[in-house]
Amino acid sequence: MSRSKPPPRLYLQDEIPAHGVCLVPPPESHHVSHVLRLAAGDAVTVFDGRGNEYDATIARVARSGITLNVGEARRVDRESPLEVTLAQGISSGDRMDYTVQKAVELGIAAIQPLATERSIVRLDSERAARRVAHWQAIAVASCEQCGRNRVPQVLPVRGLTAWLGALPAAALRFTLAPGAALRLAGLERPQGAIVVLAGPEGGLTPREREDAEAAGFTPVRLGPRVLRTETAAVAALAAMQTLWGDF
Repeated sequence: MSRSKPPPRLYLQDEIPAHGVCLVPPPESHHVSHVLRLAAGDAVTVFDGRGNEYDATIARVARSGITLNVGEARRVDRESPLEVTLAQGISSGDRMDYTVQKAVELGIAAIQPLATERSIVRLDSERAARRVAHWQAIAVASCEQCGRNRVPQVLPVRGLTAWLGALPAAALRFTLAPGAALRLAGLERPQGAIVVLAGPEGGLTPREREDAEAAGFTPVRLGPRVLRTETAAVAALAAMQTLWGDF
């Protein structure tokens, strides 16, 4: 006998009242009713992004939103034991979307988009804000899919040089560098936060690599093959989870 599918998961920014009623506003309600095709009486799981999830039932579907009857709150922790920030040189189109989606599935704590010399995508402040909002929405959707109850933050876009000059403390900083002498498995398990720096499609320039090393980043290779930007960060996160995390 096959198992029944778990109910769809919905992220709600507003406070969720245990044993109360809450509203799923548009456009989220449009997705629930027209994409997921849920109706009154269907079960869902809602979460607040701060570690709580709730069983809920759809009470009413309307243009103004979907009304939910909410059950008891549960603290459910599916977070990685590794506190990793991915500093990713902005890549073009679907590549960056893919990186954000998979990084969230792999337990990332935060994502720092970086404007680098070889970034194909050039963003003014307005476009950068829109892209960050887009990537944050991808992070939310990824949490809904993978079961995380805490939503990682996609930080505002920064230039690499400015970001290197204001780095937070970390137990380990490393940059992905094809041809580096050291492999990831050669690093000791860090006792604290980790920052991973990955370049865009063309990689970091020699000057950027030098600046990163001066800021305490250790160059690390991921095998003998050169990986695409959207593959490299995901491969590094999966390897870290295998070496030191919860895989």
